[in-house]
Amino acid sequence: MPIWIFRICTLVAFPFVTYTYLGKTWNSFWGGLLCGALVIAGEVLFKRMRLIKIMIGCTGIIIGLMLYTLIGYAMQNFFGGADMTYWHEHNQQILIGFIVFGLLAAIFKSRDMEGLSYKGHHLKIADTSALIDGRIVDLCDINFLSGVIVIPTFITDELNRMARSKDKLEQAKGRRGLDVATRLQECKEIEVRFTSKTPKASTVPEQVVKLARSFDAEVVTLDFTINKLATLKKVTVLNVADLATALKPVVLPGESMSLFVMKDGKEKEQGIGYLDDGTMVVVEDGRKHIGKRIEVAVSSIYQTSSGRMIFAKVR
Repeated sequence: MPIWIFRICTLVAFPFVTYTYLGKTWNSFWGGLLCGALVIAGEVLFKRMRLIKIMIGCTGIIIGLMLYTLIGYAMQNFFGGADMTYWHEHNQQILIGFIVFGLLAAIFKSRDMEGLSYKGHHLKIADTSALIDGRIVDLCDINFLSGVIVIPTFITDELNRMARSKDKLEQAKGRRGLDVATRLQECKEIEVRFTSKTPKASTVPEQVVKLARSFDAEVVTLDFTINKLATLKKVTVLNVADLATALKPVVLPGESMSLFVMKDGKEKEQGIGYLDDGTMVVVEDGRKHIGKRIEVAVSSIYQTSSGRMIFAKVR
């Protein structure tokens, strides 16, 4: 919808400006209409380019011209006694001043929302943990996430700081997060935008939640603190870890499965194997089968704070 408003305003504004300020002739009118049509044609041809700055600039210019016209009209028709000498002598300077004022006002008002045309749950704010984890790219590739992925600049700044850290692990995490952000931009299945809006808060988790609330957006994260804080603030959270847990295959007691026993367990004669999703399976009397694939029967299932654990017996 906003792009259509921009197109209509362009077709109306260009002929109005040329007809009013370049001579009240049909040539001026058609010339302005042609310029507006060329602008819209360029927008259609290069719609993959980020046109938000062009739209902001054109909006500011239009606002400046409208203010100039309205004030001039009011002074001539409603304030008949006003001295218009200065206005006529410095007509061009006043016009340029209004244009610059409108341009600066539009840029100042819109700089924090750069790239975000409107609000809503179609916006997904990716935090540091989601970018470092990287599975967000896979979710976008399979169209599991829709809408617009928003990456705040304070998140990229944090990743840059981590990438310059002397700690090797933190440095690797920072570089991976920046790499994932780059891969997201290359993803054709979803749109990625950056925002420079930085809410005032003492910690990054609070900034992420406040930003999500201001945009009425959702948060993509793996961070426990952000998860709990967002829940308290009634912000929707898309936790990638919770999604992975929810998608683990359902295993019922008594069910049989094929399992490769990798190593021995903590207790005597136990063997340890893993399902494809990483769930650990403890096999009673499985130690003698280490290095082999065997048939086991599920005896019980335990849900722990770190995940799910399955106990099985050799068939």
